[in-house]
Amino acid sequence: MRQGYVNIVGTKVTGMSNALDAFNFILNPIIHHRSSVLQGYHQPSPQRIMGIDFTDKIVKRRIITGSVLSLLLALSIAMTCFDAKKGGAYIMADDDPSIINYNAALPTEEEPQLLPGDIAWMLAATALVLLMTPGLAFFYGGMVRAKNVISTLLMSFVAMGVITMLWTVVGFSLAFGDSLSGYMGNPATFPFYNNVGAAADTNFSNTIPLALYSLFQLKFAIITPALISGAIAERVRFTSYIIFIVLFSLFVYCPLAHMTWHPDGLLAKAGILDFAGGTVVHMSSGYAALVGSIILGPRKNVGKMQPANIPFVMLGTALLWFGWFGFNAGSALAADPVAVQAFLTTNTATAAAMLTWVFVDHLRGSKSTAMGACVGAVVGLVVITPGAGFVTVGGAACMGMIGAFISNVVAHYFNTKANIDDTLDVWPCHGLGGTVGMVLTSCFATVSANADGADGLFYGDATLFWHHLVALVCLIPYIMGMSFLCYQITNLIYPLRVGEKSEKLGLDMSQHKESIMVHDEEEDDVVKPADDLDASSRIELGSM
Repeated sequence: MRQGYVNIVGTKVTGMSNALDAFNFILNPIIHHRSSVLQGYHQPSPQRIMGIDFTDKIVKRRIITGSVLSLLLALSIAMTCFDAKKGGAYIMADDDPSIINYNAALPTEEEPQLLPGDIAWMLAATALVLLMTPGLAFFYGGMVRAKNVISTLLMSFVAMGVITMLWTVVGFSLAFGDSLSGYMGNPATFPFYNNVGAAADTNFSNTIPLALYSLFQLKFAIITPALISGAIAERVRFTSYIIFIVLFSLFVYCPLAHMTWHPDGLLAKAGILDFAGGTVVHMSSGYAALVGSIILGPRKNVGKMQPANIPFVMLGTALLWFGWFGFNAGSALAADPVAVQAFLTTNTATAAAMLTWVFVDHLRGSKSTAMGACVGAVVGLVVITPGAGFVTVGGAACMGMIGAFISNVVAHYFNTKANIDDTLDVWPCHGLGGTVGMVLTSCFATVSANADGADGLFYGDATLFWHHLVALVCLIPYIMGMSFLCYQITNLIYPLRVGEKSEKLGLDMSQHKESIMVHDEEEDDVVKPADDLDASSRIELGSM
C-alpha cells in the first residue's frame, strides 16, 4: 500500500486516508498507463486535493465514469432489496382476484392438454432462436479480417444443416430420450424422430407437442457449436470443423442437455438451476473454444487486428438481442408470467452489461466504441441466461454489470498478456460469462420470482450456491477433457489446421474460392491440395 504525506492547508495527512485516493488506487491495476495523477503527488497545488489533480482530463473521466458505475450498481442493489421486501418481481395471480389465475387453467401432470396460446408462443420463440445463428454469423463475420469473412459466416450457417440432420437421426434421443443413469438419453428412444409427434410429453411440457419442444431444443443445439467457431476462426480447416461439431454435439452437448434439462438428469435431480443454457450452451462452447485455441495455436502474422465490417457486428448484435428473447423467455415453455419475467430480466441485464462494458473501456482510457458496446451486450445476454426465469429485475441488472466487468477485465488481459489466441474472445465472453452467470444465479435466485426455483445465497439460503459451485467444479474438467478428445479424434481423421499458405491467402479463397474483396488470381496465390495437406499442417497433439 502506498504511503506518503500530502500537505493540505498546512495539515499532514497519511496517504490512502481519503476515499477518492482509495478509489484511484483500486482502479490502477486495470489501467495500463499511468496518468499525471501520481506525478507531482507530493507537490501541493490549488487544483489538487489529497494529491489528485481534478483539472486532469483523465482524472475527470475516471471519476465521472466510476461515479456512474457506482450509481448504477447502487440502483440495481436497491431494486433487488425492494423486490425482496415486496415479495416478488410481479404480483402472482393468486394475490389479486382481478388477475386471471393462469396457473389454475393449466392441465395437471396427469392430464396434458395442448394450449393454443402456448403453441403459438413457442413457435415464435423457436423461430427467434434460429434467427440467432445468422445473427452470430454476422457478429463473428464482421470481427475477423476481410480475407476470412465468408469462411467465418459459413461456419455458423453450416451448423444449421449439419446439426439439424444429426438431431433428427440421434441427437434428440441422446439429449432427451429415456435416461441412462442420468447422464445421457437412450439413443433408441426417438431415432429418426420416431414417436415424436403432435402429442405432449409430460416429461417436458403438458401444453405443447413433443415435436415443437424438440424443434425448440434443436435451435440451442445448432448455435452451441457455432459459438466455438469464433475462437478457432482464420486457421481451422472447414472439413475438420464439420467433423468436430458432430463429435462435440454427440459427446459434450447432448449429455449436458440431458443432465440439465431432462427431469431424470444428474444436474436436474441435484437441484441445479439453469433456465436457458448457462452450462449447456455457453460454458460448453466457451471452454471447448479455449481448448481449441490452445490446440490450434496462434495465427500467423496477425499484427493489429482490423475488423472487416463493424456494421456487420452491430447487425449481428441486434439479431442476437432480438432472438435471445425467444432463447430465454421461450425456455418457460409457455406463454405465462415466467416467460414475461425472463423477457424482462434478459433486456435489463443486457442493457446494464452494455453500459458497464463501455464505461470500463472508458476508465481504461479507451474511446467508446461500437465493438465494445456490442460485445458488452452479448456478455449481458450470456450472463443472464441461466437465471433469466429465477431472478428479479434488480438481480438481473446486478448480474449484467458484474458479468460485464469481469469479462472485460479478463478479455483485456487475454488480448495483452496471455499467449492464447482466442480469435474473437469466445472464452472470456461465453465460457467465463456462463460460469459467472451460474454463480450469480445461485446468489440472486428467489422463489418470489419463480416458485419452481429456489432462494439463493442473497436470500438467506446457501444450499443452491454450494450445489452450483460443486457442479461447476465437476463440469469444467468434463467439458475441457471431452472437447480435447473430440479435437484429437478430428485431427486424426483430417488435419485441424490449414497450411501456412492457405492461412496467408485467407480461408475465403483457400477453403471456399470466394471473397468479399476484389481478388486478382495469380498462379502464386493458388494453394494446391498437396501444399495445403502437407505433413506440417497436421497438429501433433501428443506433443502438447
